[in-house]
Amino acid sequence: MSTNNKIISIIDNEYKKWLIELKHRYKQSQIKVAVKVNFELLQFYWSLGRDIVKMKSEAKWGGRFYETLAKDLKELFPNTSGFSIRNLQYMKQFYELFPADKFMPQVGAQMANEITPQVGAQIENEIHPQVGNKIFMIPWGHIKYILDKCHMNQSKALFYINETIKNNWSRDVLSTFLDTNLYERQGKAINNFEYRLPKENSDLAKQITKDPYNFDFLALKDEYSEKELKDALIDNIQKFLIELGTGFAYMGKEYRLQIGDSEEFLDMLFYNTTIHAYVVVEVKTKDFKPGDVGQLGTYVVAVDHILKSEKDEKTIGLLVCKNKKEVLARYALESSNQPLGISSFDLSKLIPENFKSSLPTIEEIENELKDK
Repeated sequence: MSTNNKIISIIDNEYKKWLIELKHRYKQSQIKVAVKVNFELLQFYWSLGRDIVKMKSEAKWGGRFYETLAKDLKELFPNTSGFSIRNLQYMKQFYELFPADKFMPQVGAQMANEITPQVGAQIENEIHPQVGNKIFMIPWGHIKYILDKCHMNQSKALFYINETIKNNWSRDVLSTFLDTNLYERQGKAINNFEYRLPKENSDLAKQITKDPYNFDFLALKDEYSEKELKDALIDNIQKFLIELGTGFAYMGKEYRLQIGDSEEFLDMLFYNTTIHAYVVVEVKTKDFKPGDVGQLGTYVVAVDHILKSEKDEKTIGLLVCKNKKEVLARYALESSNQPLGISSFDLSKLIPENFKSSLPTIEEIENELKDK
């Protein structure tokens, strides 16, 4: 009697559903393992940096200390690539940026050899109380970028760590915001939110603004019109949304509102899921004028009447102009009953008007072919 070893395909829906669930659970477990491994690795790097500092290693063992340590660690761990001279220096810098306030003597002795689970927990509590364990929750590559750009500014470094965790930034996105000084720009738009919104909403609304907005991802010539700027922003909507920040959803350009017998068109309309409110964005290529506030305030009121539901918070307006003229803008905002913010934009990477691409145009190619 022969045994049929042929594998059969089960088409039962319950079985298929179970397979999908298994796939999801396995992926989740992989993610958890990766996060745990990263967490433990960064704790080790932090503790190694601590040892270098506490043992005064460079003074004790001379100028070639890092070279010697890197060589010895590579011999101890031949299949590990994380012990280069530069990486060891980063580890020291990592600890110096987030130093332990105090360590119990027995913990210090244990750390010289290994980090046990108990010691790992101790590390989380012993670093600066405002830091917690967040510094171990993003990849080492991200940490190195932050160390390079933030130097010894702990508040600035923590800002980028928190934003990376909150927004799940890739290394490229983090690098972009480091290069464009997001820390210095975040929440800096002139606004009247404190007086026009409830306390719990005004702080959130302020945080979704920037000053200035960085538009260097656009390719515009020296002499650009307002329409060209707006069109370029929409053509690069993904990058524009990243620059706007967390929670912005694009609702439309030249958004039409029927107000009585009049048709009005908003430059851009967004919905922000952080503040649960519509955001009207008006872009001006000229310097700020007080009349801009009146126009934007009217649009905000119209959106409140026409689009806002009972679940939505008060609509806010954001005016982004070439030069916000701070004193004049503040006076204008005081006169408005609507929650408005005024900011400027940077657009430094402009193409000269007389710039000619090194590549031939289609017309030039066709003319060249005709001549042959």
